Amino acid sequence: MLPVIRVAAAGDLHASEEHRERITHSFADLAERADLVLLAGDLTTRGMPEQAAVLADACRVVAPLPVVAVLGNHDHHAGRHDDVIATLGAAGVVVLERDHLVLELGGIEVGVAGTKGFVGGFPGAEIADFGEALLREVYEETSREVDALEKGLEAISGCHRRLVLLHYAPLSGTLTGEPEGIWAFLGSGRLAGPIGAHRPDAVFHGHAHHGRPRGAIGEVPVWNVARHVTGEDFAIVEV
Repeated sequence: MLPVIRVAAAGDLHASEEHRERITHSFADLAERADLVLLAGDLTTRGMPEQAAVLADACRVVAPLPVVAVLGNHDHHAGRHDDVIATLGAAGVVVLERDHLVLELGGIEVGVAGTKGFVGGFPGAEIADFGEALLREVYEETSREVDALEKGLEAISGCHRRLVLLHYAPLSGTLTGEPEGIWAFLGSGRLAGPIGAHRPDAVFHGHAHHGRPRGAIGEVPVWNVARHVTGEDFAIVEV
């Protein structure tokens, strides 16, 4: 029987110098509690590299515990997301952008398919590939995210444990508590297609600060790990 992997997952940390003490404290004992850290986007407050440096300093404390992240909308705000990635990378954080990673943890292969995701809504209220060019570009951007997730899941299909890491939600079930009028901006049900087809062991996302902590796509558990939702610095999930 394969060993259990302890995943410490959190989204929407919104790191900045102002929040250094909180960020540092949240990572303090992770090396004792987890085998893998997943960060579900909105790593910074406004996407500045000096804000990423605060998070990078905290991540150095848990080395050699692997830390894997995706970006969120806040991390793109300043147009310096490449600098954010470089700053975190210098601290050993692997930031996945429409990509995947395979790790060996406790003698087993753990695959992570990671991408930011994007907007679009959910069945019954979805943005369509129709109309003005700008609106169709939004649809196409989500398509690129869905295609990347599909490829990532294909790439890790042979791993003992398969995880998906997103920022935007792939289902509406973890959004309840947010005003329904903004659900289209919190995720896209199109992301659920590859998840339902490949059936990974768990999915983690953030972004929905007032949503629910748990949902499912078929039998696949989906965790909204925005720290505002979990009420914890990190949710510890065994897979």
